[in-house]
Amino acid sequence: MNTTSFMPEQDLLYTILTDLKRTVREYVTAATEANCPSVRQMFTDLTNSTLRMQGDLYKLMQQQNMYTLPSPALQQDVNQTHKQNQQTQQKCQQFVNQKLGQSGHGMSHPQAFNQGQSASSSGYHLNTSGQSYM
Repeated sequence: MNTTSFMPEQDLLYTILTDLKRTVREYVTAATEANCPSVRQMFTDLTNSTLRMQGDLYKLMQQQNMYTLPSPALQQDVNQTHKQNQQTQQKCQQFVNQKLGQSGHGMSHPQAFNQGQSASSSGYHLNTSGQSYM
């Protein structure tokens, strides 16, 4: 096992991986709350870049047997969760449209994400405890 001057390499990499996950959450929050389009785009770009770093580090750790894969999720479970999320999205869109109609503001609302992308092709694995791993 490799060690750095102050902690084992595996512990250091796991700490960095955890911090990258936290950073992504912070960037998503900042992008969601940004009022300025250029600031929102900056945080979106930072989110995507950090997600790529997190994925690359995870793959490296997995290849070095530092991070074991959880058992794959059943396709049936993935499909059910995807369907529930689509229904929630539709309800939210209906609510927003209803409220905008009541206030007299007319706006077009693009879809929040491309529904054509399959959840099973995302590269994420779910385990039975509800945690997701890259």
